[in-house]
Amino acid sequence: MKINIHSYEAENITIEYDQERCIHAAECVKNLPSVFNPDKRPWIQPQQATPGQLKKAVQCCPTGALKYRDTDPQEEPEPRNAIIIAPDGPVYLRGNIEVRNADGETILKDTRLALCRCGESQNKPLCDNSHQNIAFEAPAGFDPDKLAFSEDVSTGSSHPLVIKMMKNGPVLVEGSYQVYSIAAQPAASTKNIALCRCGQSSAKPFCDGTHKEIGFKG
Repeated sequence: MKINIHSYEAENITIEYDQERCIHAAECVKNLPSVFNPDKRPWIQPQQATPGQLKKAVQCCPTGALKYRDTDPQEEPEPRNAIIIAPDGPVYLRGNIEVRNADGETILKDTRLALCRCGESQNKPLCDNSHQNIAFEAPAGFDPDKLAFSEDVSTGSSHPLVIKMMKNGPVLVEGSYQVYSIAAQPAASTKNIALCRCGQSSAKPFCDGTHKEIGFKG
């Protein structure tokens, strides 16, 4: 994964911006335009808001491109581990997220990130907006029959949601989570699932083995 972090300081707080993880969702601009304004230089001016306002806006960033540093402990994950399926775009993860490589080594711990599912990102496993360049099409829905649906399942973030990147293959998801999309009812699950990241599965967002047929590299 590539990293390109810029820091913007104000009294008692510093905003960090990782340019490589930004896919211009613009949630920061919508929530706090006095601070986040692409037409200004620098485009982040944290002196224009209180630390509380800054933290709230930063936590709206779905990719984790924005972080804050202050005297408080590290940003707490949201109460529920969440998998959010975006139409024609990435899979967003929120909560206590731990990304591991195929050897089981932890390569990233975070509370917010966007996973590539078109297969073309140059910053795998993270999304870099390549889906827009290739006009990627994928529904936002999911088949609930592929999940161990239960209203009683605990989806809290006290335990990590483990995202294991299989070499030249799918993303294996282990832990408790809630799946959201605009095309289906939320579903809670603790079932281990495999998410497509080659972009060609006919069962999106789930893997169907197509990565082997097309020689996916990732």
